[in-house]
Formats: sequence, structure tokens, C-alpha cells
Amino acid sequence: MEVSELPSVIEFQGQFRFAAPPAVVWACIEQTDDFERWWSWLGDFHFTGLGVRAGSVLVGIIAPPLPYRMRVQVVLEDCVKPQSISAAVHGDLEGSAHLTLLSDHDSTIVTAAWTLQMMQRSMRLADRVAHPLLRWGHDRVVDATVESFRRTVESQR
Repeated sequence: MEVSELPSVIEFQGQFRFAAPPAVVWACIEQTDDFERWWSWLGDFHFTGLGVRAGSVLVGIIAPPLPYRMRVQVVLEDCVKPQSISAAVHGDLEGSAHLTLLSDHDSTIVTAAWTLQMMQRSMRLADRVAHPLLRWGHDRVVDATVESFRRTVESQR
């Protein structure tokens, strides 16, 4: 895992292995009605569109283990089932995000990458004075997301 040290920008790239083929991982990604149940950091979530495909939109509030909340809208721009998703992120975070799923025998290697700029004035200030704390909050959300999703994927094998 890497997170940029640039102020007010979160750059992330990580690889995660899931013990299931890409089709199973993708089927779990498509279970958008379960996202809030899986991830305690996600609130006020809703999904519009005809599944995980270009043009669909995810809206919600991200609540990391720190005293701030971020309202985001994720617009799916390019989706190739079961290989990749590219999205634009808007709201309290602005930028782009990408997922790729690669088959590795009976497993899937998921690469997640994003570059997001913090738009809230209070977050920008907090980033200047407490960047390691914001990085810690980001990393906890990523860790919780991956572990919860891993349990979901492996329960569906």
C-alpha cells in the first residue's frame, strides 16, 4: 500500500488477493444493496443505474474513524465485466478511481488505485497539520473494506 504525501491529495495503489475467480468477485461487487451492511464506514448510500456498468452512480457518506464525514458521488465511467471498473469521484473528494481484476489460477488479484483531492476546507487544514492522522483514517477504511469484502467473496465460493 502506498499513500502520497502530497497535501490535500490521496494517491493510493494496492493489490489484494481473493480466493475466488474474477466472476465470483465481480458478482459480489454487483451486490450494491449490501454495501452499507458490509461496511460500517458507509452511510446514506444509494445506487442508481442498471447494475455495475458505465453511467451508474453510487452516492453515500464516508465516515472514517476520525471526526469528519465526506459526501461523495461515484460515477462509473467504464466497466468491463469481470475485468475492470473506472470511475470519477465527485463531492467532498474529487478525482478518479480504478479497479482491475486479474485471474491467478483459482484466485483473483484486485488492484485498486485512486487519486482524490480533499475539497472540504476543514479537511485541507487538517491535512496540513495532521497528515499522518488522515492517512491512518484512510488506511483503516481500506483495511476494513478489503477484509469485509474478502469474507463476503470467500463465503460465496
